[in-house]
Amino acid sequence: MREQTLKGVALLEKLSLTFGPSGCEERVAETIVKTVSPYADEIVRDRSGGVIAVLRGTGKAKNIRRVMLSAHMDEVGFMISSVEDDGTLKLAPLSARDPKILAGQYVTLSDGESFFDGVVGIKPFHLKKDGAPEYGDLYIDVGAGSREEAEKVVGKGFFGTFRSDFVRFGQNGRMIKGKALDDRLGCTVLCDTLREIKESGEQLPFDLFCAFTCREELGISGAVCAAEVVKPDAAIVFEATAVADVDGVDPTRRVAEQGSGGTVSYADRGTVYDRKLYSLILDAGKKHGIPCQPKKYVSGGNDSASIRRSGEGVRVAAISAPSRYIHTASNVVREDDFLSIEKLAPAVLREIALKETEL
Repeated sequence: MREQTLKGVALLEKLSLTFGPSGCEERVAETIVKTVSPYADEIVRDRSGGVIAVLRGTGKAKNIRRVMLSAHMDEVGFMISSVEDDGTLKLAPLSARDPKILAGQYVTLSDGESFFDGVVGIKPFHLKKDGAPEYGDLYIDVGAGSREEAEKVVGKGFFGTFRSDFVRFGQNGRMIKGKALDDRLGCTVLCDTLREIKESGEQLPFDLFCAFTCREELGISGAVCAAEVVKPDAAIVFEATAVADVDGVDPTRRVAEQGSGGTVSYADRGTVYDRKLYSLILDAGKKHGIPCQPKKYVSGGNDSASIRRSGEGVRVAAISAPSRYIHTASNVVREDDFLSIEKLAPAVLREIALKETEL
């Protein structure tokens, strides 16, 4: 009997809680391999550490023969840059993160094998000069009283990230809060899409590749490695995007609205997306009654730019979950947006299968 694997919100929770800052994605990859193995025809590991789950099609596609879905496994994090005489640790960012949101946060440190807890500290505010804190003002307290004591458990080069609970809150628990929803939400969508296509018994006319990539948050995307392996004709990136839908933000600068489904990008700071794929995704939402929305503000970026420039060029699209407080310990998404994206992904694949000769 096939072992039951997690799916939906339960899988999202497990992936959210898994340690995996950029450069230390191994534990996330292990969970993903275990989850997708029953549904994939083949599992490929690229040299950057990424996981590619392959589902073979009928081979009858004429134009779009290889489709890649992509989501990155890494989360925002930092590294230990030095151990001080008093036993505190200095840190250096591994990704775009505002230092002022770190003070007082509970964090996990690891060398990939051992794990230790700590708290990000800062000089008391009554002793600090005016202005927002910088990374040099921060340190990590691991409960050590000296350099020697600290170095018995941690050292330079350790990775770190937030330690944050996965919580449901709001009316009927409709809001989901957790770390690394950027982009463990995308990883969950890929796992569940592969499962649905496999369990439905249908065969797509093209080969499907679900690529779980590394190091997106560093801007040195492992997605280009996956794209070089797969050589897709078309790719769709599943991400989280900073929604900016809170009070005080000019409506013209709001990216999207939570509760209106996945956000489909026409352009961001890294690329302009394929117009036919962009339209196909929005049309698929309308056809199947699945909420989705166009991204209303050109901002951010994701693995799409790297994938688009790989090989001879790839046609790309992106579907993002509107997320509040991105790159903090408390990413917040709406469950119905997540579930809408989970429905939209296989619907888009089926629409590509129907219309691939027109794309």
